[in-house]
Amino acid sequence: MKHALLVWLLQALTRKPAAFRVLDTHAGAGRYDLNSDAALRTGEWRQGIARLQGITEGPLADYVALVGQDGSYPGSPAIASALLREQDRLALVELHEADYAELRALFRADPQVAVHRRDGWEALRALTPFPEKRGLVLMDPPFEQPGEYERLTAAITDVSRRARGLVQAAWYPIKGRAPVRAFHTALADSGVKDILAAELHLREPTDAARLNGCGLIIVNAPYGFEDAAREMLTELRGRLSIGEPGDGWALTRIADE
Repeated sequence: MKHALLVWLLQALTRKPAAFRVLDTHAGAGRYDLNSDAALRTGEWRQGIARLQGITEGPLADYVALVGQDGSYPGSPAIASALLREQDRLALVELHEADYAELRALFRADPQVAVHRRDGWEALRALTPFPEKRGLVLMDPPFEQPGEYERLTAAITDVSRRARGLVQAAWYPIKGRAPVRAFHTALADSGVKDILAAELHLREPTDAARLNGCGLIIVNAPYGFEDAAREMLTELRGRLSIGEPGDGWALTRIADE
């Protein structure tokens, strides 16, 4: 879901000729081998991207075309770099040593991409506003430590104050209802304008020990995003549903423009 929506957001930025920049604060390794021992052991991709392979038309076609059929899966860095024009730039931030090494190797020969080994939250403040004044900030923390919702809220609020025109996209897991509800409330109370929450649910979020779905907060969504998101979420739900009660999607406006 995150990557399908990201493709649309990046394509929207290319509609205007002026240069833009993308900042990915938790970039990961950049690309993932679906034939690796870890991927084969979990098999998670078979319930995800494998169900979308072969799509050539409709709202997910552009995203699926970027994924390809070579046995690897592009993370957000690879997706973003594939959509850059000559005048655009990409900044990737990753603190984990092994992931940083893979990321740097992947983009070693690409002059449009800068790779930083540093804390994503610290880099967010250091690397914004952008020189281009246009662009997108993607925040995709691993949610392995307490306080990630609070850090996301603070980061979204800070970027909105210092670089108001930037598009922001922030991923979050959906396990139990209460943390997500509190997150949305905090964003609504932050004073940030034009906030949407797109969510995809595999089941009712009643078991806080399971990943029951995920969401993407979008600030300053480009024109047409809401209609496009509804189409993509509907298609994703139809393709990815595992038949459990409570599956579905939601597109919620948290704050008006």
